[in-house]
Amino acid sequence: MLTERSATDIGRPPFTSYQLDLAYDEMFTPLGQVREHYRMLYDRLRELSTAELIARQRYADAAFLNQGITFTVYGEEAGTERIFPYDLLPRIITAAEWQVIERGLTQRITALNLFLHDIYHEGKIFKDGIIPKELIYTCHHYRREMRNVKVPRQSYISVVGTDLIRLPDSSFAVLEDNLRVPSGVSYMLTNRAVMKRAFPRIFANYGVRPIDDYGKALLTTLRSLAPAHRPDPTIALLTPGVYNSAYFEHTFLARTMGIELVEGRDLICHDNIVYMRTTAGLRRVDVIYRRIDDDFIDPLAFRPDSILGVPGLLNAYRSGNVALANAIGTGVADDKAVYAYVPAIIRYYLGEDPILHNVETYLCDRADQRAFVLEHLEDLVVKAVGESGGYGMLIGPHSTREQRETFRDLILANPRNYIAQPTLSLSRAPCFIEEQVEPRHIDLRPYILNGETVTIVPGGLTRVALRRGSLVVNSSQGGGSKDTWVLSE
Repeated sequence: MLTERSATDIGRPPFTSYQLDLAYDEMFTPLGQVREHYRMLYDRLRELSTAELIARQRYADAAFLNQGITFTVYGEEAGTERIFPYDLLPRIITAAEWQVIERGLTQRITALNLFLHDIYHEGKIFKDGIIPKELIYTCHHYRREMRNVKVPRQSYISVVGTDLIRLPDSSFAVLEDNLRVPSGVSYMLTNRAVMKRAFPRIFANYGVRPIDDYGKALLTTLRSLAPAHRPDPTIALLTPGVYNSAYFEHTFLARTMGIELVEGRDLICHDNIVYMRTTAGLRRVDVIYRRIDDDFIDPLAFRPDSILGVPGLLNAYRSGNVALANAIGTGVADDKAVYAYVPAIIRYYLGEDPILHNVETYLCDRADQRAFVLEHLEDLVVKAVGESGGYGMLIGPHSTREQRETFRDLILANPRNYIAQPTLSLSRAPCFIEEQVEPRHIDLRPYILNGETVTIVPGGLTRVALRRGSLVVNSSQGGGSKDTWVLSE
């Protein structure tokens, strides 16, 4: 059980209810002293009255409401569409810390891209015994249709959102990779726009690195994938439509980049070339930034009942007439069992030790590790390998006996589908909640673009577990977000 203690330097409003525990606190040292890079923010917060903070929070909430920025909470009876929760106080990362994150993510994305190319072509990593081929071939997201397909620039991964956590020793670790259709970058950009208006003076004085060029960098990345004979490519963002929980982001990014937003019914394939229906007739499409999962992207190749995708798109892609970001089949590297092998993947392809480490992971398809997991369910976090958004997960210390027994049966029925990890104490950051500043657990999702070069905007989406004591930061389960400041020096 964590021991709580009041900090020595935080006993003044609005910090009167702020408590430290064994988790790393972003603003305060274990003795309650303000970390140097948070000092200016801390001093400013002490100058502001509670009424002023409430007014700024209401302004931020109104900004999200007016822009129609919503998300979906599944499984709740009282409606699903909610205004995206935004916390007023920024999360601050030093220049030195960001340098390590940037190098580590560049290393990781480079190795994973090489890994995806290898498993769909020569399979050297199997022959050398680094990773069992059965693990890959039993992965739901492995696509045999992609065997020996020439991917533009051999770039399987163009857009990645990697989830990082800070451990009690202050180091960052990778919790999971999101390579299929990573979302949330629009919230990162909107958070920054709102923050500049909510705290204009302190933002201007802090030396925060800008993130405004993300749209331009994403467009450059997509253009780099275009077929060589198409010097002025037409690029489109393929959305499942208005009922998708991330539709706001789809429209936001299409507008930011100045590209077309299309649904599957807007596209047609003829002679392995993709065309877009327009008022002036058919127009060829060269690059598609797709926000649709593999299963639904082409009903002729995958799920025949899909009405979201484009019939014939896979053949057009395999013919080299259109590029997709991300490539079909990249979800293999999203698999939480494959995640356990990423340090070995980095060493195999790059000959380097990982800069950012993994969280210790137990694979339930291994008899010895499965036995350990089943004996320690009340201490571990169990995850389904193909799920995301906080679904398909058991948090052992917060679970009931019935929930643990249910997961025991699930693991025994399908061991390949589950992994387990220690229950981690995510770092905490100050949040403005119920007219007080209180700590809440957070993670960080930086966004990596992989084109002619690897580009990482300085920041990311800091997600917040808004419920006291909760470790679940996903917006679909009640989490929120805050602006992330990376300092220039």
